[in-house]
Amino acid sequence: MEQEKIYPFEESLEKLSRLVEKMESGDLSLEESLKIFEEGIKLSKDCQNALSEAEKKVQALLLEEDQASELDS
Repeated sequence: MEQEKIYPFEESLEKLSRLVEKMESGDLSLEESLKIFEEGIKLSKDCQNALSEAEKKVQALLLEEDQASELDS
């Protein structure tokens, strides 16, 4: 089984941007367009997951900060 590549967020976003540019050029066959679209969907999901994880970390840090302030009061 082939291992899926996981890119850092910024790299995934840049790659997604390049895929969109390729598709917008209109120079791709239907097969190429579908392949690129499929890759774009995966990258989009990876980016969304990375953003969700970052949001969870920020919320956890803010919660810790609030709890620490309550103890200091």
